[in-house]
Amino acid sequence: MKIGALFAAVTMVSACSMSIIPQGAAQNLPPQQAPQPEGEWVAGDLPDVAAPQPTYKNGAPATFRPVDPAQLVKIGDDPTRATGSGVALGPDIASLDLGQAKASAALQSFRTSCSSLVRREDNSGLTQGADWQLSCDAAQGWQDQDAARFFASYFEAVQIGDGKAFATGYFEPQIFGSRVKNEKYQVPVYRRPDNLIDVDLGLFSEALKDRRIRGKVDGTKLVPFEDRAQIDDGALAGQGLEIAWAQDYIDLFFLQIQGSGRLALPGGGIMRIGYAGQNGQDYTGIGKLMRERGLLADGKTNMQGIVEWLRAHPQEGMQIMRENKSYVFFRELTGAGPLGAMGHPVVARTSVAADRMFVPLGAPVFLDMAHDIADGLWVAQDTGGAIKGANRFDTFWGAGEQAAQIAGGMSSNGQALLFLPKGTVSRLVSARQNPGQ
Repeated sequence: MKIGALFAAVTMVSACSMSIIPQGAAQNLPPQQAPQPEGEWVAGDLPDVAAPQPTYKNGAPATFRPVDPAQLVKIGDDPTRATGSGVALGPDIASLDLGQAKASAALQSFRTSCSSLVRREDNSGLTQGADWQLSCDAAQGWQDQDAARFFASYFEAVQIGDGKAFATGYFEPQIFGSRVKNEKYQVPVYRRPDNLIDVDLGLFSEALKDRRIRGKVDGTKLVPFEDRAQIDDGALAGQGLEIAWAQDYIDLFFLQIQGSGRLALPGGGIMRIGYAGQNGQDYTGIGKLMRERGLLADGKTNMQGIVEWLRAHPQEGMQIMRENKSYVFFRELTGAGPLGAMGHPVVARTSVAADRMFVPLGAPVFLDMAHDIADGLWVAQDTGGAIKGANRFDTFWGAGEQAAQIAGGMSSNGQALLFLPKGTVSRLVSARQNPGQ
């Protein structure tokens, strides 16, 4: 997440600075109900990080030993999904330190996800909806304080690929905005245009399964929707699409990367807005562009440094932001939310974004990271534009200053396990060995 309106009030931010997690940050803080939508948070705006390394914590071995990659069983030939990356049974869940508070919060979020989990298609190829029915039925009446036993009873730990994980963090930003346009609030916040169309290419060809594009119809052709520069130049003006007006373009730019946030309204009110769609254009991380062009001085490659440069060079900064052709549309949220990709509220310190091609959305995820604050059980309830690949996660920390600090410092290597219904691996291996059955 990114820092937007930042320096006047640190809580009025869109965050993912690379500040260090404050020493003494609590590792067992109680979960808070602070949901986050599906957005397009992309790690390209973070300083480059090393590829994930074998998991060690402050020089000591991880809390569990990863499975030797030689023992992985590939269930399919498609490397773009979990089954083609290889799977293996991990350690007994009862041997893992789930932590009572984390396990209890994860059980609550798992229970919330069940209504979708049992009926949605699992793009990873690991499970089918019916596989989750037994655990979902049990979760409804299970006592939260006994959550660790629930997970040990109904799930098996599964390693995907080499299990080497990389995790970032995000939080819910807040910027200044207004429901009406005036001389102070000039930057439009657009709802999704009616002519923006989502196309599931898999409906037309099995070779294009799980591939989607967005565009608009022009006569008899599907053509690209307007990009950021065209929208900024007025392509959508006069169509009545504005749901609010932001005070600052840079703040809104980074809130779009997050995919949701809060508008602090004149007079003290709050308007919450959530992801309603994206124009289908490719995302370009401007932080990476700026580093490649040598625009950021040493020590200024974090998000604060990026924002400082943009404000100090408004014309050049606007041109750089326009190189990110992606544009996000919003809707006002009046109920529980923001919502994750499953359509359920995500929860601070419990929900994590993952790549649905490698993780069934709704599945529990166990992380053992170099940043200990991210250790423990999470539930995959969201996705993100650059949260791609096996064992790539984005941890959600809620809203406010502390959430911004923790999310901003969350850039960590480690190890990951998925919790899947018991018998999943043996079923997959059997299907691989007997493809005709």
